[in-house]
Amino acid sequence: MTTDYQQLTRSTDNRMIAGVCAGLGEYLNMDPTVVRLLFVLGLFLTGPGILVAYLIMALIVPEPTSTPKK
Repeated sequence: MTTDYQQLTRSTDNRMIAGVCAGLGEYLNMDPTVVRLLFVLGLFLTGPGILVAYLIMALIVPEPTSTPKK
């Protein structure tokens, strides 16, 4: 039984710091710049909570093992 699903991974091509925002952008089919701007907006609205979430995602979300098919 083969199930095709999209896995959340950190980006290795379009990263600024750890590739979390670019990986989320690829996963959600959004421009990574929009995701980065939403993270900055979240920083102003939630304070350091979004930074903690980013650091946790940088540690937990894996990098891709192979080149994604486009």
